[in-house]
Amino acid sequence: MDVVLSLHGRTATALVLYYTVVGLWGLFLGLRNSGPTPGFRGAIAIAVIASVLQGALGFMVFAYLRPPGDALHVLYGFALALAFPLATSLVRDRAPRGQSVALGFAALFAAGLAIRGIITA
Repeated sequence: MDVVLSLHGRTATALVLYYTVVGLWGLFLGLRNSGPTPGFRGAIAIAVIASVLQGALGFMVFAYLRPPGDALHVLYGFALALAFPLATSLVRDRAPRGQSVALGFAALFAAGLAIRGIITA
């Protein structure tokens, strides 16, 4: 089960880096007055799926090994899994450039949530 704990930690670090890249990509698209491209939307989908899988790993650690040291860790995990789908639904009616910028900032916010989750582990 220590393998799952290690994988949970490494995936968290990967999520921080991935969300940061996706966020910068969204801001770059906004600077170019471009809407979200299909590749950018695919990257968002990958990020959301990875966040849910990260939560599943965290649940396995919680159920079979030990609970986190701070209950806020669980809150940050739920917020990470829900933040991006919520942001996507909120920017649907914006101009294409606004969608890219808002989703870029949402990805950077999600990276911050992942960092806070790592800190409270």
